[in-house]
Amino acid sequence: MADPLTMFIVIRKDLIKTLGWSTGSVIAQACHASTAVLHKTHDLKDTREYLADLNHMHKVVLEVKNLTHLESLSASLSGLDVPHVTWREQPEDIFTCLSTSPIRRSPEVKEAFKKCSLFRS
Repeated sequence: MADPLTMFIVIRKDLIKTLGWSTGSVIAQACHASTAVLHKTHDLKDTREYLADLNHMHKVVLEVKNLTHLESLSASLSGLDVPHVTWREQPEDIFTCLSTSPIRRSPEVKEAFKKCSLFRS
């Protein structure tokens, strides 16, 4: 059986720990990013396949320590040609999180997310 299509949503942990954002506010950022990436990639085969089976969607919500780590992850994903959206809270223009389009967990993808941990509030 093929590895399931999975969306990876990555949140900055320092938004809660250092900047005092509520967990709900951070979850809203993740929702914005995941909705935006599905909209922007709706023509891709993997996105269409993912959305065709709503009862079996896979998402992994991860965290990174801070902005520097999130920017580094975004650059790594870009280098691997992994479609993703970086979400910026407006009007402050704060880079809060990113979400990949539905992708398979290749060894390169696993390596890119190696420094992330599961999100914990």
